[in-house]
Amino acid sequence: MIHRFRSLLLFALYQLCLLTGILLMPVAMVASRVGLPFPFHRVVARVSAAYDRTRGQ
Repeated sequence: MIHRFRSLLLFALYQLCLLTGILLMPVAMVASRVGLPFPFHRVVARVSAAYDRTRGQ
């Protein structure tokens, strides 16, 4: 039961991270032009890896 809840929670978090990344894309593009890094892909990759680990169990 707890495993299922964790899996659902991580899936929701992953979807929320993707939505946040899409919404922040204009900010990332401006930051890129100014020369500032905007490493949001790291957040998405970590949440995706955590979700994949729970799905593999």
